Amino acid sequence: MRSPASTRLRMARTMDPLAKKIFKGVLVAELVGIFGAYFLFKKMNTSQDFRQTMSKKFPFILEVYYKSIEHSGMYGIREQDQEKWLNSKN
Repeated sequence: MRSPASTRLRMARTMDPLAKKIFKGVLVAELVGIFGAYFLFKKMNTSQDFRQTMSKKFPFILEVYYKSIEHSGMYGIREQDQEKWLNSKN
Protein backbone atom coordinates (compact mmCIF):
# COMPACT_ATOMS: atom_id res chain seq x y z
CA MET A 1 0.00 0.00 0.00
CA ARG A 2 1.29 3.46 -0.89
CA SER A 3 1.59 6.23 1.61
CA PRO A 4 -0.45 9.43 1.10
CA ALA A 5 2.76 11.41 0.63
CA SER A 6 3.92 9.27 -2.30
CA THR A 7 0.46 9.47 -3.86
CA ARG A 8 0.50 13.28 -3.65
CA LEU A 9 4.02 13.38 -5.10
CA ARG A 10 2.92 11.13 -7.96
CA MET A 11 -0.11 13.35 -8.65
CA ALA A 12 2.11 16.44 -8.65
CA ARG A 13 4.35 14.85 -11.26
CA THR A 14 1.44 13.99 -13.53
CA MET A 15 0.01 17.50 -13.22
CA ASP A 16 3.35 19.12 -14.00
CA PRO A 17 3.06 18.75 -17.81
CA LEU A 18 -0.52 20.04 -17.64
CA ALA A 19 0.63 23.06 -15.62
CA LYS A 20 3.33 23.72 -18.21
CA LYS A 21 0.80 23.57 -21.04
CA ILE A 22 -1.54 25.93 -19.20
CA PHE A 23 1.33 28.33 -18.48
CA LYS A 24 2.45 28.29 -22.11
CA GLY A 25 -1.11 28.84 -23.28
CA VAL A 26 -1.59 31.81 -20.96
CA LEU A 27 1.78 33.25 -21.98
CA VAL A 28 0.97 32.94 -25.69
CA ALA A 29 -2.46 34.52 -25.17
CA GLU A 30 -0.90 37.45 -23.30
CA LEU A 31 1.74 37.99 -25.99
CA VAL A 32 -0.88 37.91 -28.75
CA GLY A 33 -2.94 40.44 -26.78
CA ILE A 34 0.03 42.75 -26.21
CA PHE A 35 1.14 42.70 -29.84
CA GLY A 36 -2.45 43.07 -31.05
CA ALA A 37 -2.98 46.10 -28.84
CA TYR A 38 0.32 47.60 -30.00
CA PHE A 39 -0.48 47.22 -33.70
CA LEU A 40 -4.04 48.50 -33.21
CA PHE A 41 -2.72 51.55 -31.36
CA LYS A 42 -0.05 52.15 -34.01
CA LYS A 43 -2.63 51.94 -36.81
CA MET A 44 -4.99 54.33 -35.01
CA ASN A 45 -2.11 56.67 -34.23
CA THR A 46 -1.04 56.95 -37.88
CA SER A 47 -4.32 56.80 -39.82
CA GLN A 48 -7.18 59.22 -39.41
CA ASP A 49 -9.24 57.14 -41.86
CA PHE A 50 -8.74 54.07 -39.68
CA ARG A 51 -9.88 56.06 -36.65
CA GLN A 52 -13.03 56.99 -38.57
CA THR A 53 -13.67 53.32 -39.31
CA MET A 54 -13.12 52.54 -35.63
CA SER A 55 -15.56 55.30 -34.65
CA LYS A 56 -18.27 53.57 -36.68
CA LYS A 57 -17.56 49.96 -35.75
CA PHE A 58 -15.93 50.10 -32.29
CA PRO A 59 -16.45 53.53 -30.72
CA PHE A 60 -15.49 52.29 -27.25
CA ILE A 61 -12.02 51.28 -28.49
CA LEU A 62 -11.56 54.68 -30.12
CA GLU A 63 -12.56 56.33 -26.84
CA VAL A 64 -9.82 54.36 -25.04
CA TYR A 65 -7.35 55.53 -27.69
CA TYR A 66 -8.36 59.19 -27.25
CA LYS A 67 -8.14 58.95 -23.46
CA SER A 68 -4.70 57.32 -23.57
CA ILE A 69 -3.42 59.99 -25.97
CA GLU A 70 -4.83 62.78 -23.80
CA HIS A 71 -3.40 61.14 -20.68
CA SER A 72 0.05 61.22 -22.30
CA GLY A 73 -0.31 64.98 -22.85
CA MET A 74 -1.27 65.09 -26.52
CA TYR A 75 -4.47 67.07 -26.95
CA GLY A 76 -6.47 68.01 -30.02
CA ILE A 77 -6.51 64.71 -31.93
CA ARG A 78 -10.18 64.08 -31.11
CA GLU A 79 -11.13 67.61 -32.17
CA GLN A 80 -9.14 67.36 -35.43
CA ASP A 81 -10.86 64.08 -36.25
CA GLN A 82 -14.33 65.42 -35.51
CA GLU A 83 -13.67 68.55 -37.57
CA LYS A 84 -12.42 66.57 -40.58
CA TRP A 85 -15.28 64.09 -40.40
CA LEU A 86 -17.82 66.89 -40.10
CA ASN A 87 -16.31 68.74 -43.08
CA SER A 88 -16.20 65.57 -45.19
CA LYS A 89 -19.97 65.10 -44.70
CA ASN A 90 -20.67 68.60 -46.02
